[in-house]
Amino acid sequence: MASTEYGGVFALIEKNLIGAQDDVRPFLVVRIGDRSVRLSPQAAREALYRPGHDEALRTVLWRQAIIEARREPRGGNGPGRLLLVWLAIPGVYRNLYRIVHRLRVERIDLESEAALAVLAALEVVDPDTPDPGGPLVKEAVNRMWAYANRVVREIPHVDIAAFAEARNATSLPEQQPCPADGWELHLTPPPRRDELAATLRFAESRTRQEGERLGALAHRLGLPDLVYRARRHEEADLIGTLVLRPAGARQ
Repeated sequence: MASTEYGGVFALIEKNLIGAQDDVRPFLVVRIGDRSVRLSPQAAREALYRPGHDEALRTVLWRQAIIEARREPRGGNGPGRLLLVWLAIPGVYRNLYRIVHRLRVERIDLESEAALAVLAALEVVDPDTPDPGGPLVKEAVNRMWAYANRVVREIPHVDIAAFAEARNATSLPEQQPCPADGWELHLTPPPRRDELAATLRFAESRTRQEGERLGALAHRLGLPDLVYRARRHEEADLIGTLVLRPAGARQ
């Protein structure tokens, strides 16, 4: 039998139902022949879905579960209503997995829709029919499909013109901050939004790149004074080199 180990409504119901104390956990008492049998939630679900199940027992179980659930206040989450939803869960699994994999709808949303559908159908289902549980499961399945079909049609639309306008927007030079020691770029002719654009790449010498890298590394290591004293002015003679490399690196 499928497991409900998942972070959705089904797992929450199972945790509150199966994890409850014995004096709180609901049991179904049904008449089988001339005797009364008290069934735990697990035993009741096993009797409903096991291969070769007894149809007469199945009908009695669904009928009793519906009667017990209706005795509780509407809109509540009493143990009888939780038990009814929990008993219906295996009946919706096949369609739930089909929807999740085919339509890519969130499983947690489908579980919520199925639980709400069972509780809504509880108010109108006839417990004296030969298969009182069938309408509960069918309503849950139909509501999951209806929700999924509605969601997949809700495709967000993007205003392409507005997006392009914002993406290509340029501010006037006087509106842009001018950093200290910065550069100004003038293009002739100015860029046009209806034509192709290319990426501008600025290159600098390897010497300057290495110097900036060395300075940043020295500052992080707390050695800015040492590196400053070891630097060489362009007009001075080379008296040595300072090399920094990761510890253990090849010489």
